[in-house]
Parts: sequence; C-alpha cells; structure tokens
Amino acid sequence: MIYNFKSDYLEGAHPSILQLLEATNLTQQEGYGYDEYSKKAKDLIKRLCNAEGEVFFVCGGTFANLVSIAHFLRPYEAVVCADTAHIATHEAGAIEASGHKLITVKNREGKIFPDDIKRVLKYFKDEHRVKPAMVYVSNATEFGTVYSEDEMMQLGEFCKENNLLFYVDGARIGNAAAYLGYRDFGFVSKYCDAFYIGATKNGGLIGEAIVINNDKLAVDFRYSIKQRGGLLAKGRLLAVQFLGLFEDNLYFKLAERANKMAKKMADAISNLGFEFYIQPQTNLLFPIFPLKFAKKLNEYYGFYIIDEFDDKCVVRLVTSWASKEEYVDKFTEDLKSLLEVCD
Repeated sequence: MIYNFKSDYLEGAHPSILQLLEATNLTQQEGYGYDEYSKKAKDLIKRLCNAEGEVFFVCGGTFANLVSIAHFLRPYEAVVCADTAHIATHEAGAIEASGHKLITVKNREGKIFPDDIKRVLKYFKDEHRVKPAMVYVSNATEFGTVYSEDEMMQLGEFCKENNLLFYVDGARIGNAAAYLGYRDFGFVSKYCDAFYIGATKNGGLIGEAIVINNDKLAVDFRYSIKQRGGLLAKGRLLAVQFLGLFEDNLYFKLAERANKMAKKMADAISNLGFEFYIQPQTNLLFPIFPLKFAKKLNEYYGFYIIDEFDDKCVVRLVTSWASKEEYVDKFTEDLKSLLEVCD
C-alpha cells in the first residue's frame, strides 16, 4: 500500500461534519442559500472576520476565484499575481478564459510585495494595454509560506493608495492562521476587499465561503454565481459544514494538526541532512532529494517531484488534517533506512 502525501484533500470529511449532515438531513429548508443554516453560518463567519461583509457559499476554490474576479472586474481590467499563483498555474486558464489577463510577477518564496506591483503599474499605464485593477495573493501561498499580518496590511494599504482591488485566495487560510497563532480571520479580512475561506482542504467535504468586505462588489453577486452554474439548490449542504467546522474551533484545530504533522516530518528530513527549497511554515514541504533516492521513495509514498536539476530534485509533500501520525513516523523511518541503503 502506498500512503499518499500528494495533497490535503485526499480524505473525505471530518466525522463530526458527516454526523451534522446526517442529523440535519431530513429537516426541510429553503433552497439556494435561504435556509437557517446558511444564515447562522454567515453570522458566525462575520464574527470570525471581525467585519460585516457579505458571505457567499460556493463549491470549490477555482469557482470562487473565477466568479469573484469575473464579477469584480471590467472586461479590460487585469489581475496582478505571482508567477506561482494558483490562478496562473492550476486552473486551466479559467480567469483568462473569462476575458481578464493575468500579469504575473516573479515570486519571492511564493509571495509578492508592493514594490513588485509598483513596477507593473509603471508599465501598464494607458489604454493601449490592459489596466491592472486587482492584486491576487494566496495565504498560505502555493509554497506553504505565510503572509504576516503586517505584510497583509502593507499590501492592503498599497492597493488602496493605487485604486487596486485586493483579493486573497484562502484555500489554506486555516494553515496560515495556525502558523501565526490566530483563531479568526481578521489578519486577512481587515486588509482586503474580498477573500475566501477554504473548507475543501481543511475538514470539509466540499465548499468555500467567499467573504466580500467591499459593499459595491457584493451588489448582484448572486446573479454571477447563478449565471456560472454555482448557485446550489441545496445550499444548506455547504452551510452545515461551515457550522460544524467552526464549532469549538474545529477548523483551526484541524489546521494546527496538519501543520504539526508537517513540522514533525520536516524536522526528521532536516535531521537527516537534507535541505529545503523553501523553508517550511505550514503543511507544504519542499525538500531537495537526490533524484534516484526520490524515485525510489516514490514507490512507497505518493508525492510530486516538481523540479529536477543535475542529479537532484525538489519534492512536494503535503500533510492534511487527517494525516495518520503512524505513517508520518513510518515515512521518516523509511527515509532513514533508504538513505542508509543508498549510501
């Protein structure tokens, strides 16, 4: 049997979520998000954001990004993002298919900063080119690195000063919060126009919660969700999951556990003398292994080899809220044994 460290959505849902879905299953509710669970979940999320923004539930991260960007921007407006951004590398061109160009800038450990955006604005400054209108970041990033609250504030202030929208992909916002020691979303919410809270990668079956802090952007947003096929008749199914995830801080506890498993794995990898392409912060690890060694290890554990150079490679390992500690321990034991054989 191969134990998989490819991603953090390989398991189903936390048992308490399934229990809550079953417990509420036969209760009749209004459709399309007008149910009592949606109202309760939205009120709870607003409290966790320390804001009064509008909340919308959708089924997945790619859809959250697509519908938000398509709704917020005019046809000639573009998005500034890192060259490693999810919208630029893993969404089949969804944003550009909606008519909005992505202006990518070189990432620094997965991040971008005001100076990077400033250089873009100097070049894209008239009607002969697209107009930069939004800055997109992920927190945590695609490399598992985390924007601090101060970095979020700097980006938010820069965007306001330059009339840019600031949008945050929160697929792994729980892992970012856990790394920073927070159990709410204020460290992101107070600085951006909109962001989403991901459940798919942190204990939910499916679902993300889009939070729009800018009142103008929230106008008629349900029309855009409906037009793009994302307004679920049984919207209660998404809301119930968020109610369960935020009961007794479960959402943050699950993210903390995923980070803890990654740290345990990272410490073992480091103790064996291996270096990291990016220093670990959350639940994504990028160790550098000899290529032959990595390919042999890949026979026993699922992971991605994301880059190769000379006789080495960069590997991506991901722990989840449900990663079994016994397999994390076994991975490190097998790593050591294989290293001795290879030596």
